[in-house]
Amino acid sequence: MDPDWLPFHPAPSIPGFRPPPGAVDAHCHVFGPADQFPFAPERKYTPCDAGKFSLFALRDHLGFSRNVIVQATCHGTDNAALVDALSFSNGLAKGIAAVDPGISHDELRVLDAAGVCGVRFNFVKRLVDKLPHEALQRVAEKIAPLNWHIVIYFEARELDEIHDLVTTLPTPVVVDHMGRPDVTQPVDGAEFAQFIGLMEDHPNFWVKVSCPERLSAVGPPTYEDVVPFCRLLVERFGDRVLWGTDWPHPNMKSHMPDDGTLVDFIPEIAPTRVKQQALLVDNPMRLYWPEEIRRDYV
Repeated sequence: MDPDWLPFHPAPSIPGFRPPPGAVDAHCHVFGPADQFPFAPERKYTPCDAGKFSLFALRDHLGFSRNVIVQATCHGTDNAALVDALSFSNGLAKGIAAVDPGISHDELRVLDAAGVCGVRFNFVKRLVDKLPHEALQRVAEKIAPLNWHIVIYFEARELDEIHDLVTTLPTPVVVDHMGRPDVTQPVDGAEFAQFIGLMEDHPNFWVKVSCPERLSAVGPPTYEDVVPFCRLLVERFGDRVLWGTDWPHPNMKSHMPDDGTLVDFIPEIAPTRVKQQALLVDNPMRLYWPEEIRRDYV
């Protein structure tokens, strides 16, 4: 791994907050093991190994039931580690892949059968060589018939540049980590108001109220400066919010968060059981496991 890489917390605390039954960690990753699933030659970073056994052990330790595993840039468009983790999950994990725009319909159907239900596009310029504007539109048209969705990762200052592109997509769109707002700015300021407007104007947009450890200027354990941003989204868009650990927290430089502490952040942003149920169970089940909801109503 990179010399300055921070490995994931070796002994996360048991959270005081108990997630509701069926809770979903809707944003996490698997890295390697590199001897089995090599990292992409073009990667921008080399992480520590963080495989499926460690991920699912953490899920159980934190009191969650399911995972949504997101392909990270260090594996490029080779989704083998992701698919392997999905196959081991007994249906308790779904995947978000990274694909080339030339991917065939047959290849997409194989991923679909494995449990993949979306594709991620990264617009954070420090993490990619080329912004995926053209690829995004081509892939979106291919995956729409599969009822998949698009996940986009960007920083707040990049929203103007990509707004017209992402708001014309023919699929649901999930925004990672609230579009990385600058939490030193007012929650009712112009920058975050632009993101709120995006959510208001486009009911196909969902948002992950996640990664306070990445956004906070105050830092652990409370990440209190991030709370107003998350809470506003939970209040305004309660049926389109998701939450995830972001384990194993790639590219963290300031500190490595305690995942138990991150779980205890949840009642600060979703203070009632009704809001917690929507954030952790009802919303992710509707987006990632709609077939189970349909089956329950048959």
